[in-house]
Amino acid sequence: MRASRQTDLPDVLKLRIYEVVQQVPAGAVSTYGDIAAIVGGGIDAWTIGQALNQIPKQGAEAVPWQRIVNAQGGISTKGLLQRKLLQDEGILFDDRGRIDLRRFRWTGPSAEWAAEHGYQPLPPPDEPAAEQLSLL
Repeated sequence: MRASRQTDLPDVLKLRIYEVVQQVPAGAVSTYGDIAAIVGGGIDAWTIGQALNQIPKQGAEAVPWQRIVNAQGGISTKGLLQRKLLQDEGILFDDRGRIDLRRFRWTGPSAEWAAEHGYQPLPPPDEPAAEQLSLL
């Protein structure tokens, strides 16, 4: 069983996470771990999930939370609504309800954008993310 963790994240951290999530284009997805690696600072995929759960109702349309999925290409939260929103963007699901990340995964922001905004670019697909921490 997972130990209880504080869920009230600092606003500055949430805003950084939302800024990165806003870069994921329609028709693409990213993983919680990828977003954590881009934001850096030792945060993990769990933190990204908590931040997305704390999007203010009035700002939800500005942060495309539905484009963030788990490392297996599955929907972790919001179930049917998330799936519908992704399908409306052209994202396809297989028979197991997963997205083919080789096809739909966002490769991350450009190195220039990341540097300009104080983030990390994602490593090439064959290299592990240095700061991505496990959910377990």
